[in-house]
Amino acid sequence: MTQPNAIDVSAARNAEPGTGPLLSADDPAPIESCHADSAVPLLLLCEHAGQAVPQALGGLGLPDGAIDGHIGWDIGAEKLARALADRLRCPLILQRYSRLVIDCNRPPGSEGSIPALSDDVPVPGNMGLTAHDRYLRQREIFDPMNGAITAAFEAHPRHTVFSIHSYTRHFQGEDRQWDAGFLTRQDIKTAQRLMSSISNAAPELTLALNQPYQIDDASDWFIPQHAEARGVQHALIEVRNDHLRDADGVARWADLLVPAIRSILEDTP
Repeated sequence: MTQPNAIDVSAARNAEPGTGPLLSADDPAPIESCHADSAVPLLLLCEHAGQAVPQALGGLGLPDGAIDGHIGWDIGAEKLARALADRLRCPLILQRYSRLVIDCNRPPGSEGSIPALSDDVPVPGNMGLTAHDRYLRQREIFDPMNGAITAAFEAHPRHTVFSIHSYTRHFQGEDRQWDAGFLTRQDIKTAQRLMSSISNAAPELTLALNQPYQIDDASDWFIPQHAEARGVQHALIEVRNDHLRDADGVARWADLLVPAIRSILEDTP
């Protein structure tokens, strides 16, 4: 699917000749794969797991501590994703760089791909970028994540994929009361099965379908480009991050999600 705001790659490659790579030998690799050899037909993703910034970008000019907040990464999502993958023994692909460097769940070139402003916080290092600047971030961070997802589908048959995220309770003056949301467009059944299982185990929780966000081609990557395109069962799982700030919270949500996911896997031919 061609994105209307996609980077002009051919032009970007030829821009600013002599410019070296973005990532240095001292920067972390963009992705980490766990249980990569697993043949379990389930794939887990965590696109906003990390908060690393390439040394060449000088911290993006952010104020101290900003990268540690919800604008820099999905707080607690990595730990939850690892807990799920370890219990289910399924492959998990983690993105190590901050979503502020380039968001690996946004179409390259889209408005949210490399934000100059995030939750009213300016990101100076994302202002005035050239096409080549954007291309380097796509080539060295986004493309490896996207390629790893494709490779995981090709390595073994996968009929189910879930992306693990977290979100902040307070956002732009809104107090979001849901404890978790399950995002999808074409696979409402899978999202509803997850919600039903969790509600039965923890009826005190407030769960929502397609909250606090909705899936759209212009703003989302994983579901339109990978899940829907392959016709696999899927959902983007959003847990409010105040539930995931300590080990007990992570363990509780793993306890809730693992049996829900196992039920779906057991019922899939």
